[in-house]
Amino acid sequence: MSKLDEKIALYESEMKKLGISFDADLLAKVTKGLGPSIYKKDAETVSGSDPKELATVKNNFLIKKLGLSDSPELDAAMEKAVETMGKSNRNKYRAIFYYILVKEFGKESIY
Repeated sequence: MSKLDEKIALYESEMKKLGISFDADLLAKVTKGLGPSIYKKDAETVSGSDPKELATVKNNFLIKKLGLSDSPELDAAMEKAVETMGKSNRNKYRAIFYYILVKEFGKESIY
């Protein structure tokens, strides 16, 4: 099993624990799209309480990658993703966070 496959398996088991239904193929594509960041402890997770990090997610992922326009809807979607993963959950894996956002905005076609 490759390191990528191990990470995908980890994220799948985490989503099952959280009770989030998911498309394994899309999750794998989102995970692969994150590149080497998933292997770095700090970059692998999203801090849902850090406004600077959420601004980075908004600008680099939602606006640049998904092609969305800046609006309060983006902040609301990120807040919803934080709620879905659990505010107290220390392991808000970036791949799962991004997967939730891709589904929220119906941008699966990008992957």
